Amino acid sequence: MHRVRMSLPYFEQYGWRSEIVMVNEKFSESTKDYLLSENIPKDIIVHKVNAFPKKITRKFGLGSLGLRSIYHYKKYVSKLLKHKKYDLIYFSTTEFAVTILGTYWKRKFKIPYIIDYQDAWHTTYYLDKPKLERPPKYWFSYRLNKFLEPKALKNVDALISVSQGYIDDLKARYKYLIKTPFEVITFGAFAPDFNFVFENEQRFKLPYKSSIDIINLVYVGRGGYDLKDAITLLFTAFKKGIMEDFSNFNKLRFHFIGTSYAPKGKGNPTIIPIAKKMDLLDYVSEQTDRISYYEGINSLTNADGLIIIGSNDPQYTASKIYPYILANKPIIAFFHPESSAYKIIEDCNAGKVISLLDDSNTIQNIYIELHSMLHNPRESHVDWDKFKIYDATNMTKRQCELFDKVIKQVRKDYGN
Repeated sequence: MHRVRMSLPYFEQYGWRSEIVMVNEKFSESTKDYLLSENIPKDIIVHKVNAFPKKITRKFGLGSLGLRSIYHYKKYVSKLLKHKKYDLIYFSTTEFAVTILGTYWKRKFKIPYIIDYQDAWHTTYYLDKPKLERPPKYWFSYRLNKFLEPKALKNVDALISVSQGYIDDLKARYKYLIKTPFEVITFGAFAPDFNFVFENEQRFKLPYKSSIDIINLVYVGRGGYDLKDAITLLFTAFKKGIMEDFSNFNKLRFHFIGTSYAPKGKGNPTIIPIAKKMDLLDYVSEQTDRISYYEGINSLTNADGLIIIGSNDPQYTASKIYPYILANKPIIAFFHPESSAYKIIEDCNAGKVISLLDDSNTIQNIYIELHSMLHNPRESHVDWDKFKIYDATNMTKRQCELFDKVIKQVRKDYGN
């Protein structure tokens, strides 16, 4: 959702007028973030479709919003396409199931479509992981995704992805994609969000206590067992500090906020168990309930330092990495060195990036960075000139260039 939201103010300057089709928010059980609509240009047409209520579909084991809304998307969008001329359908969502409609609309209305891979859809990442570390209903979702993904991709006209790794995997898995155009485009940095938060700060509540005697290090984002390597490294270095320099390291507090996608009050903590095992509960807090996007930005801007916990998967890209950088605070980030997030932070001098590959100096490096945050908690040295290339304006331009390429090919194929 954020990809499109941040692109909407800029599409038209690159030759594209857009309309949005989304599921009516009343059918979603996720955290409602109504303030986001205040930054959507007023002239954008937004269509809302229905979905089958989850209280009905859960009886059949179907809770996914994408699956619950496919029928309604098909019916509503088909009516739009029948009565109005559109040039392109752009699927930008992690509810991937709805993308199977692309091939139907292309066949019926001769309209091209693009799929945006903001995350992996069908993935083998969890196949060799213990059952405890797999997502809920993994057995079903793995088989369903394996069935649906090739149907959605069979006739796709182009792909956008946040990770080159996702594209490489798709082209290795489906040989018919070898010649399919693609672009690797991360999410854009959207400064207007920060302006909005600064102007409305009184509307947001901090999920942690601020104090001159405490150094608050904050992470806002999902948890998960695939992040345990990074968490363990961080806590090991911190424990070293507690043992060797208690009077200083005792001031640090770690706050992990919004770590579960589960409905409010039903999330399982994945950070606190590690802290408990390492006897660090006095220094670590975890809130599994999600918070709104702007509350997240407010939490980052009021922190003394930021922690970005990345997966040990080289394809993993933190979709919200730019808010961390725009918050202009010291950053310690943990990523696989092949992750695009690793490169972005390094190139822009936005913080210290810790490799999740084995390194005998890793613990010492984290220890040094934590010590630095104790004495210079609010210093940041971002190279803003280099950071400009990741601005939402530039990212939108790259999307539109791919749109133009697809349209050019379609006109060539159909002779109009």
